[in-house]
Amino acid sequence: MTRGTMTPSPDPWHVADIDVDLHLELLGLERSEPDFTLLAELHRRHVHTFPFANVDVLLGDHPGVSPATVSRRLLVERTGGYCFEHAQLFAATCESLGFTVIRRLGRVHSPDNTRTHMAIEVQLEGVRMLCDPGFGLSITEPIRMSDGAVRHEAHGEYSLHRGAAGGTETWELRRGDSTAHVIDTLPIVPVDVRGGHVITSQDPESGPFTHRLIVSRFTDEGHLSLADTALTIRRKGDPTERRHLTPAQSVDAARDLGASMTPDRATALRRLLEQNAGEEAFAS
Repeated sequence: MTRGTMTPSPDPWHVADIDVDLHLELLGLERSEPDFTLLAELHRRHVHTFPFANVDVLLGDHPGVSPATVSRRLLVERTGGYCFEHAQLFAATCESLGFTVIRRLGRVHSPDNTRTHMAIEVQLEGVRMLCDPGFGLSITEPIRMSDGAVRHEAHGEYSLHRGAAGGTETWELRRGDSTAHVIDTLPIVPVDVRGGHVITSQDPESGPFTHRLIVSRFTDEGHLSLADTALTIRRKGDPTERRHLTPAQSVDAARDLGASMTPDRATALRRLLEQNAGEEAFAS
């Protein structure tokens, strides 16, 4: 080995730190040969089982997104999480099952934003598939990475559009005419994920994530999304319904969506929501 060089780690993403068997057990899946059917089922069951949630970010004590922490929080403590957590868990399980996985970063809503979203590219039989298990309201199964590809969901139509930025291939996922996010194909390493997490979880100018409760999950009937004390209910074939909740009801709704929390954390969250509601009432 040449002086000054380092031998690449055989497990740079620390897949071994994630309890893949427990993930599969919670999804009700068994190990089998990697194919398109298994990938679709893995994606669908994941977004129906694990909620998108930012409770720890909002309370200011998120423990980080190391794979071991992700495995404990999502699979054992069942706290829910956001893209950097869901995507790492999903990627580890896909790799363990024999899929070829490439981790991707992207920019939410606009190509001018920072790279604060993580998605997964899976390659199978010469086909590239985009998986998006940690965006909240997005595709429920993979979408083929071909320009103009369309996926119809109960909550809207999604399309994928190939582009370029600075000579780098990009993929824009749209919901209707609105940009959900723009994924690029630049290589990433684990420190990029940690950096994106720090920006998202600590920078108040990066978006609403640090000062607004967001919890959501797909259900057999549709999709439920909680934003502070507003609950949005989407059911196939029905008009979108919105309900206004009290802070206490909002905490209960977050738990019902699968974001487990201790009584002390539930109390802290309720008090924070009450404080936010009071500040909004004063400002108006």
